[in-house]
Amino acid sequence: MSQLSPPARQMRKNVLVSVAGSAIEWYDFFIYASASALVLNKLFFPSVDSVAGTLLAFSTFAVGFLIRPVGAAVFGHFGDKFGRKPTLVTAMMIMGVATTAIGLLPSYATLGVAAPILLVVLRLIQGLALGGQWGGAVLLVTESAPEGKRGFYGSFAQLGVPIALVVSNVLFLVLSAAVSPDAFLAWGWRIPFLFSIVLIGIGLYAQSRASETHSAAREPRRAPLLELFRSHPKEILLAAGATVINGGAYYLLTVYILSYATQALHVSRGVILTGVLISAVASGLTIPAAAALSDRIGRRRVFLTGALLLAVWGFPMFWLVNTGSATLIAVALVIAQVIFSFTYGPCPALFSEMFGAGVRYSGVSVGYQIGAVAGGALAPIIATSLYASFHTANAIALYLALMAAVSFGSVFLVTESARRKRTVAEPVAAEVD
Repeated sequence: MSQLSPPARQMRKNVLVSVAGSAIEWYDFFIYASASALVLNKLFFPSVDSVAGTLLAFSTFAVGFLIRPVGAAVFGHFGDKFGRKPTLVTAMMIMGVATTAIGLLPSYATLGVAAPILLVVLRLIQGLALGGQWGGAVLLVTESAPEGKRGFYGSFAQLGVPIALVVSNVLFLVLSAAVSPDAFLAWGWRIPFLFSIVLIGIGLYAQSRASETHSAAREPRRAPLLELFRSHPKEILLAAGATVINGGAYYLLTVYILSYATQALHVSRGVILTGVLISAVASGLTIPAAAALSDRIGRRRVFLTGALLLAVWGFPMFWLVNTGSATLIAVALVIAQVIFSFTYGPCPALFSEMFGAGVRYSGVSVGYQIGAVAGGALAPIIATSLYASFHTANAIALYLALMAAVSFGSVFLVTESARRKRTVAEPVAAEVD
């Protein structure tokens, strides 16, 4: 068997680094999400009723989103000015330290009001780091991918999400089964957070194996962020609009559904975690397939199909979940995640083709993170409030359909660029209608 050529070997290393960096960052983010749905309301907001406590816990979850555009702007500026790789490493380190600190944080019973305040501060630091991570992981692969395969290789940055979700949910499942509910509430929930310190070392080793992309090696711009807002305002808004459904749908399917199933339907924690876990595996298999399809038939066509199907599937999905059947819950979530892959998989290539190389880290990061705030930050809170007001999951399904409509309209306005040739020095930016 012939050995891989140097470019092929380096591409493989960049893919592995992109997956590792993305998985570690999202693992840290997801374990907080799972904990906010399962235990943080009891440990850090015990003086309020269960619904209010859940809303407060989800509010601290949302806080991590609100600062993500700031992280995108800061890390995007340095990523365009000094390179993708060192910026990505810095974001990973900040995330790991904050997550480990959450695992060591005393509860309200020990610290009083200082406990939820510190929780919010650490959540803000998590959000700042994640805001700068996604753009770096995406560009590490899309900027070095061969022509005609940017969609496929870009999707590997997205694989960190289902991988992180699987790992975090497996840990929570194992801990739930291995210790009593009281022990889990007392100390078991901390183990996934403390495990982050191990992942930091793995991630740093992986980063040392990556090479900087050609676009990042160009002469840096003095103020890439200012140039971005001056030259690409439409692209920023359209990228943000496209991200609304990805953020909103994913956190409904992975965060809110935990609270809804355990509190409203009284489904056991193990059943719903298993359903989410199986659906994450399905998503990991279909994200690269959907992205590869976008290389063949176009980013827009794949994305628009996924957005339309998500708008429709929300209603039967909740009907199946409402049965309380473990099998039907898994089927509902698997189908939802497969459809979700059609909007999520093509995004790295789609966004990277919308911005010029000199402002690409900033553009991809800022556009994505603004959309993540609009779609993902408030999704669990809005869903909880809708169910409390209307006492039916159909209201949540309608909310999902509205988010899908926003993203459908945004991507509809982006001119297809999957088949455009681009030079190494300055890839072609997508136009908007």
